[in-house]
Amino acid sequence: MRGSIDGLGTSAPIGATLPAIFADDDLAQRFVAGLDEVLAPFLVVLDNLDSYFDPALAPLDFTRWLADWVGAETDGIETDGIGAGGAPADGLTGEQRLRAAVAAATYLHRVRGTRRGLSEAVRLVFGATPRITESGAAEWHARPLGPVPGDRRPHLHVSLALPDPTAADTHRLDTLVAAARPAHMPYTVEVTAATAAERTTDR
Repeated sequence: MRGSIDGLGTSAPIGATLPAIFADDDLAQRFVAGLDEVLAPFLVVLDNLDSYFDPALAPLDFTRWLADWVGAETDGIETDGIGAGGAPADGLTGEQRLRAAVAAATYLHRVRGTRRGLSEAVRLVFGATPRITESGAAEWHARPLGPVPGDRRPHLHVSLALPDPTAADTHRLDTLVAAARPAHMPYTVEVTAATAAERTTDR
């Protein structure tokens, strides 16, 4: 959280705005100088307000608030450590993943409930692209009454390969898929250890 900072100057000193009678009043100037020190952080925030709404520049605590505000999928992102689970698949820190998730929130809302949206939400949190299988399908035929594609029973399966998977990763993936999947779709998740080839592909 932001607060007073030692030595932080103010962009609008109160002493300069006082009536002329107080310009040479040492007590008045010292009194308002104390107020300047208290108000300086607020003025700095207001002077740089546009940066607070840029996920690449905003302070980390404010970025967490932005994530809630824009509805970013951040379940499983640990900003106090290196990321989701053990070693990250893409080398990014939890903070970098959080900022990327906030920046992508608008796009992900447009594709929410689709295979692409689910894949991207998982990739942003875990740094690895999942394998998704689903029961739905689309096809066309030149003649009527052709075979219906897909399965009669709806289902969704998300498999994710991580360098050093843990039991917590399965829980994180389950929570994320539950939030980002189509609401009516039953699902299962699976986390496996990534092979050397899969690690290279994700990078």
